[in-house]
Amino acid sequence: MDVLGLYNYWIVIFLMMSGFYIMIARGNLVKKVVGLNIFQASVFVFYITVGKVSGGTAPIIAEGIERYSNPLPHVLILTAIVVGVATTAVGLSLVVRINEAYGTVEEQELGAMDGDA
Repeated sequence: MDVLGLYNYWIVIFLMMSGFYIMIARGNLVKKVVGLNIFQASVFVFYITVGKVSGGTAPIIAEGIERYSNPLPHVLILTAIVVGVATTAVGLSLVVRINEAYGTVEEQELGAMDGDA
């Protein structure tokens, strides 16, 4: 098996681990939202990669066509992109509201203000 030939999966792994690291290691709430978006992008790339059938065509019945690609994963990803944009907007609006209320977007400072840290 050619490991370098599976570059899509390497991209997915890199994006997923980068997004996960940003979400865990950073205390800034905006950076956490960006890390979540990177993680989401890796899931999108993974689903599109898995949904692709080499040599497959659109699922329209015709003579001489034996392999069809399933359009469902691509449709689901389009829906997930729309939901991802909406959740990003809500997350960033919450960050703006937190910044207005507390004057900071750093997780440790917010915890110290509430007496948790």
